[in-house]
Amino acid sequence: MWTQIVEWSLVALGAYVAIGLVFGLYFVARAVERVDHLARGSTFGFRVLIFPASVALWPWLAKRVWSAHPGGEPVEHSPHRDAARGDA
Repeated sequence: MWTQIVEWSLVALGAYVAIGLVFGLYFVARAVERVDHLARGSTFGFRVLIFPASVALWPWLAKRVWSAHPGGEPVEHSPHRDAARGDA
């Protein structure tokens, strides 16, 4: 029984990492600019540094990529910013 649990856990971890590797390559090559416009034109070294995190955090980053506004920065909604904009 325990061996099956370990086997399925390793299969799930392998699938997570495999999807993360594919997404990580896509993210550092193209999508990082959609999430953070300041990363546009970033160096190869910067992209190498963010690759491991993009593999590990791919579900969160995928959500950020597909909900990002391509033309600008994401809009932050906090009580302080809303009050400063006059939205409160």
